Amino acid sequence: MEIVHVYTRKRSDFGRHCNFSDCPTKVCVDIQPDPGLADSFVLRNPVDACVQHGSEMSEHEANTERVEVESCGVNHVEGGWPRDIDPQELEKVLRYLKKAKKEENFINTITHLGALTEHYIKQNNATKISEEYFREEEVDELEEEAPSAKTISVIRDPNMTKRTATHLSWHPDRCKKLAVAYCSLEFQQNTEDMSFDSYIWDLENPNKPELVLKPSSPLVSLEYNPKDSHILVGGCYNGQMAYWDTRKGGLPVEVSTVEASHRDPVYGAIWLQSQTGTESFSASTDGQVLWWDIRKLSKPTETLILDITRKGLLESALRASTLEFEPTMPTKFMVGTEQGIVIACNRKAKTPPEKITSTYSSHHGPIYALARNPFFPKIFLTVGDWTARIWSEETKESSIMWTKYQLSYLTDGCWSTTRPSVFFTTKMDGTLDVWDVLYKQNDPSLSLKVCDEPLFRLRLQDNGCVVGCGSKLGTVTLLEISSGLCTLQRNEKNLANAMFERETRREKILEARHREMRLKERARSEGHGLDVEKMLKESPQEALDRAQKEYFEVIEAELQRRARAEAQQPDTKVKEHTEEEVVAQGEEGELPKYKEEDEEKDAA
Repeated sequence: MEIVHVYTRKRSDFGRHCNFSDCPTKVCVDIQPDPGLADSFVLRNPVDACVQHGSEMSEHEANTERVEVESCGVNHVEGGWPRDIDPQELEKVLRYLKKAKKEENFINTITHLGALTEHYIKQNNATKISEEYFREEEVDELEEEAPSAKTISVIRDPNMTKRTATHLSWHPDRCKKLAVAYCSLEFQQNTEDMSFDSYIWDLENPNKPELVLKPSSPLVSLEYNPKDSHILVGGCYNGQMAYWDTRKGGLPVEVSTVEASHRDPVYGAIWLQSQTGTESFSASTDGQVLWWDIRKLSKPTETLILDITRKGLLESALRASTLEFEPTMPTKFMVGTEQGIVIACNRKAKTPPEKITSTYSSHHGPIYALARNPFFPKIFLTVGDWTARIWSEETKESSIMWTKYQLSYLTDGCWSTTRPSVFFTTKMDGTLDVWDVLYKQNDPSLSLKVCDEPLFRLRLQDNGCVVGCGSKLGTVTLLEISSGLCTLQRNEKNLANAMFERETRREKILEARHREMRLKERARSEGHGLDVEKMLKESPQEALDRAQKEYFEVIEAELQRRARAEAQQPDTKVKEHTEEEVVAQGEEGELPKYKEEDEEKDAA
């Protein structure tokens, strides 16, 4: 039955809004029940019904493309000058500045800015935003923390033929960048497809190097300029020196000539503290230390031959394997050699022989690491053979502290930048050891297995919390050290200084004692010199008779000694009797038996 209700309206009312209003109800249709329809229904018994209580869900898959992130930068140069002013011409610039300073607008602006600047400077002086609160409570919490380290990133050599990570250098301003030098140091193991490239990595994007450095020969050492973070200097495998400007790309800006460079790989390249920030020096296994100015790399500015005999002969020079320079001591530097000797030098000496001030015989083999303590520059660390040794400049003959001999060869080491008593070492079995000499001296405070291949290079960030370890296969592992090992403890400087001074005094006393013994031995040997000369003038028969006589004298003296020993044995037995026994026998009017035996011996 279709229910239809028809209503009509005017044409002009179409399209208007409906106006609803209240009205009484009215019945449009009234359908009465029909009992006859009941016969048409069929009764169904039983009735089954299904109900699903679980919610309906659908599964979808989506494969998103990998996002490639690229770092972009803007290089700001000097600008803002009028078109007719060339900033490179100093006269025009000075003339323009002199004219601008006389303008009234310039004076008003400077006066207004000066007041604002003074206000904010006073505000900064009044509020120390870098002040640390509740420091003592934090130290107490750190002391209870066990030493630990965790891996935060792993950087691998992108080339198919793996090379050794020979040197690491952190960005001086932002510790988010790391320069890594790659080179195969095994003799005659370089293949034709082996790459010469080294890389600068951004730790936020470790999958792709930020910049590829393309030297003419593989880099053995690479170092950021502490004054200009865009400049890097590197020492090559063939002995050349080169420097890069990251703003100009991956090709070197200038390379030293082969004739004026080292003859062997450059194992150390360090920037010097200078006003220009362009001076550096290098050391190599050819026995030379060369000073350079990157503004003119055609030839070195100064040369030093590491001849400890002070004759200046390159043939007798020691082969340098590592180099050390402390910026707080700008005239002094130290060189570690393959012969296990540390050479202390002074650049400001008048003559080349005087530049070699002293030597330290430290290890049985090459010295792979040499570093001064950043808190006590007179204390330095050497790593070589199976030990790490701590030295004082005041003791030349022996180190003041040393580790026990390890099972694996030590390859590198460095001091902590935040704690004076903590240093790090790496070993050939891929282990990183962290030593805290105030806490424990026989064993490392933390020993961590970093990788299966040998670790070759170690470098610590300036904040002392992150350490980079380079392996023989070019893998650089970044580890975050626990806060207990990188936070200065209470009174630690005084304790470490007292310990180093105590050990230095002890070594001085031992050195004086050994020196005295050597003088006595020398005097004794000189006293017997005349007797030796007389012995050399004897004939063979006289020498034989003299030796025979001395032999029989020794035999006769030994027989007499034995006879005296046997004669003293009865007296020893007599002493074993007690005084009480002697008194008891004396009261009975009889002499003791052992006294009778003594009288018989005396009569005999």
